[in-house]
Amino acid sequence: MTNTTGWKQNAQNRTFIASFSGGKDSVLALYKASQVGQAMGLIVMLEEEGKRSRSHGMPPALIQAQADSIGLPVYTAAASWADYEEVFVGLLVKAKQQGAEVLVTGDLDMPAHGCWHDKVTKKVGLKLGMPLWEMNHREAVDEFIHLGFITMIVTVNLSLGMTEDDLGRVLTPEYVKELEARSIDPCGEGGEFHTTVIDGPLFKQSIAVRKGSVIRDGDYAFLPLELA
Repeated sequence: MTNTTGWKQNAQNRTFIASFSGGKDSVLALYKASQVGQAMGLIVMLEEEGKRSRSHGMPPALIQAQADSIGLPVYTAAASWADYEEVFVGLLVKAKQQGAEVLVTGDLDMPAHGCWHDKVTKKVGLKLGMPLWEMNHREAVDEFIHLGFITMIVTVNLSLGMTEDDLGRVLTPEYVKELEARSIDPCGEGGEFHTTVIDGPLFKQSIAVRKGSVIRDGDYAFLPLELA
């Protein structure tokens, strides 16, 4: 049976590596864990060709700019879905060898049983830290905004109430209320949208970005961002 005791607090007084997408949930989890523990780096998985991140489709240069501003090294590797777990575990092994005791993730709704991150951390002998686990979605996004983080919508699912007009918008209290009025989860936990964080209390300097042309792919629309 999975022991979830400590999932929310496991980073406390420990050295951790953080799973990092560059979006709001992973950044908020990193922030909260850094208040009580010691961050040593960020894990970022890339698609097979290594040109985009696996989770949010971000170019490595933009992720590196975030990491540089935060002041942490990036542990990164390219992987297909077929070998994703093997490659991810390899990065965890490397992090553990360099002092990591905990893997921190930004999951809110991870099930207590059958949790993938729980499985891979146990393989390596790390603890799992999820500072946002079971947090109310509205409270999570409100805390994120209140702390002063700035994040931009970069991916939308057009079949879940989002539109191309949402791309490039910044999460604000007013926009969160609008999303809820449209029956959209303010955290996008149903896959409605993804974000890229460009400023906030973790960042030594804001990330200057240039917006590309919107790309459509089936039910999805993407706003490519490049460093300005």
